[in-house]
Amino acid sequence: MSEKIAKRALLLATLAFAANFSVWTLYAALVIPITSLWNLGVIEVAALLAAPMLSGALSRIPAGIMADKGEPKMLFVIQMLLCLAPLALLFVINSYLELLLLGFWLGISGSSFTLGVRYINDFFSRNQQGTAMGIFGVGNGGAAITLVLVPLLVDKFGWHWVGLIYSVGLLFVALLFWLLAPERPADAVSYEYTDEPWYTLLKNIQIWRFGLYYYFVFGSFLALLLWLPYYYMQAYQLPLSQAMAFTLFFVATSSVVRALGGWFADKYGGRTVNWSVFWVCLVCLFFLSYPPTTMTIHGAKHDVHIEIAINVWLFSFLLFVIGIAQGFGRASVFKMIHEHYPNNMGKAGGIVAAIGALGGFTLPILFGAAVELSGFYSASFMLLYGVLAICMMAMYFAIRSERYRRKLKEAASYNFLEDDEL
Repeated sequence: MSEKIAKRALLLATLAFAANFSVWTLYAALVIPITSLWNLGVIEVAALLAAPMLSGALSRIPAGIMADKGEPKMLFVIQMLLCLAPLALLFVINSYLELLLLGFWLGISGSSFTLGVRYINDFFSRNQQGTAMGIFGVGNGGAAITLVLVPLLVDKFGWHWVGLIYSVGLLFVALLFWLLAPERPADAVSYEYTDEPWYTLLKNIQIWRFGLYYYFVFGSFLALLLWLPYYYMQAYQLPLSQAMAFTLFFVATSSVVRALGGWFADKYGGRTVNWSVFWVCLVCLFFLSYPPTTMTIHGAKHDVHIEIAINVWLFSFLLFVIGIAQGFGRASVFKMIHEHYPNNMGKAGGIVAAIGALGGFTLPILFGAAVELSGFYSASFMLLYGVLAICMMAMYFAIRSERYRRKLKEAASYNFLEDDEL
């Protein structure tokens, strides 16, 4: 197969994924002006942010099944066309319920990741999969397009026009991909795709572990890009433009380094990269979780007042480090999936991607609930700290179990009680 064809497939698939990701995360920027116009509460905002994430997560499983059985390229085009109607309908809605329902419909764009992964899988060999999927994952940067473009469109035309403008852009990308993206070549990389039902993979504990890892490295990334504009405006009283700028920096850097993370996963192994990612994030989340605190120490002669708080610059730096680590982690998880399930990339990747994307649905709601119950905004990062701790325990016990099985196998191969003459 021509390397030129493979690169063209990867480039166009990444472009299409970026366009879809910008649609999937549209509410992250659109909900800010709507919140002030309709006086929405924290839970209502969280529900709006979460709606596209839920349908996007659930649609990844059937998308993976169909991509393994059908033609991923054509499915990719059809998926983009299905998103045009809800984008256009944003022009005529006037109620919270209508906006919520359209959010579920727009979530179909989230299945583009599974379709794209399955599409490019045929063009690259196993030792190139980490790098290829890392480059494809740069399409997460489509969220940056939304964070930059939507505030400008809202200021110039009003929020009702955003959907129509987005529908024109997505239609253009769909036509471009349909006309220029290469078909699966006759000499495509050979993987023996199985007819094993997708639900049988759910019996494998390893799939659930990978899903849990992806829940943190991708699900929390999704949740943060949705939550951060609101967080910056409420916790640090920043104007919308600055809140969007800080969020944009987080999203862009985390998306771009995914390609480098794929290369590292190819070179050093997916598990090694992922374990390092978890430790880096654990340290950063420890500091982000600490709420602003005022302490009074009663001294011998006078009281000493101490204030402990993370200012906006240190907060943003720690987020930047987490974003870089998560970019590496997203690439390394799918490298591990390909190492263990090369013949089931559509189904296995779809299940893991669905579990991960559910983080974009559940975490914003849990963030809102945690803030409501605790009364301070850093409670959202306490929640993430707990999720990461569970991920690290799961990986630690998985490593121990694997080492135990390896030693048991070696011991059985040197069983001195066996009589070779019998």
